[in-house]
Amino acid sequence: MSVARTSLTGVTFYSPSEANNGFTLFSPLSSKDVWMIDMQGRTVNHWEMSYTPGCYGKFLPNGNLLYAGKVDNGPLVEFEGAGGILLEMDWNSKILWQYEDPYLHHTFYRMSNGNIMILKWVKVPRIIAGKVGGGLSGTERRGTMWGDALQEITPEGKIVWEWLAYEHLDPEVDIICPVCSRTEWTHATSFDLLENGDILISFMRTNTVVIIDKKTGDINWRWGTEELSHQNSVAVLNNGNILIFDNGRHCTGEGIGFSRALEINPGSKKIIWGYEEDPPVFLYSSFLGNCQRLPNGNTLICEGTTGRILEVTPRGGMAWEFVNPYDHYSANWGHNNFIFNAYRYGLDYEGLRRSYGLDRPWKTWEEKISKIKPEVAKPSPTEAEIIRSRLEPLGY
Repeated sequence: MSVARTSLTGVTFYSPSEANNGFTLFSPLSSKDVWMIDMQGRTVNHWEMSYTPGCYGKFLPNGNLLYAGKVDNGPLVEFEGAGGILLEMDWNSKILWQYEDPYLHHTFYRMSNGNIMILKWVKVPRIIAGKVGGGLSGTERRGTMWGDALQEITPEGKIVWEWLAYEHLDPEVDIICPVCSRTEWTHATSFDLLENGDILISFMRTNTVVIIDKKTGDINWRWGTEELSHQNSVAVLNNGNILIFDNGRHCTGEGIGFSRALEINPGSKKIIWGYEEDPPVFLYSSFLGNCQRLPNGNTLICEGTTGRILEVTPRGGMAWEFVNPYDHYSANWGHNNFIFNAYRYGLDYEGLRRSYGLDRPWKTWEEKISKIKPEVAKPSPTEAEIIRSRLEPLGY
């Protein structure tokens, strides 16, 4: 690991007057920890998990954490985003609910009716898989192509609705990126629900974002084929627009990879706002990452493979920046501080009020500070510790 690249960790920039103050939740990809920090980078809460993240955790309005964990012996454990278990935990890491399915991957959504929308892998029938265009020939996993399914499940685990992507996609239109393998069609990474119940979903390997009519299952909106490059996250904004984190891997017509945040008007299919750095390569996460629109109009961006979370203003100015100080080792990625996604929760968020037993929102930042008992973050490893950690697996 480069000492220079990891010399700055924690909060590296903070403008209180421009930032949307609150708590930020993130899950390092190679650890079994979930962290919630304040604007100074101090730990507000720490959940200790039994699983590394299949994707990430979300802090619910009821004050609990909903977390997707990765089961190490899953049938598709080598796939990016492989999960296998969903856990709901209270503020003190007590498990209140869990749901297991070895084919779960990437993401989930707690619905207003108490049900949960989940994403899982299913086999694509061979007759359909053979018609799917794109991808590297002969790279199916043991001759099988895997596809995506959405399911709505009750708290008891009963499936009450299901959507199979291969039944509604067009093999001649929804084409796999030519330099990706044919193990998956289409490697969904993120979805969100519209007010009318329809589903916005991101298909990474086909570089498309679509809207699914939940009643009919039909795809009634599609965008991104000519514009996106393996995007990782999508979200519906309050104004009806769509926010996308475009990772920028395999950029068409570009000699370099770079990431950006985009706001799309679904009616005109035009980009009406975007953020990229200057030069563009200064913001780049080949996979992982997300963006979130904050109440004050700022946008929180997670640059996953650098462990960096930044908050930018509508004009592109920096309001806050944080670099994950927790370094962990994994067989796939070596030593890293990767983060899958990050989310900011405002001081008046109902889940925080419930967790702290408050009967009203926090009125000031100073009042919030007085409620927290800061936990000192672990220091970044020294150069000697980094060298030692590399030698130990080799028997030295």
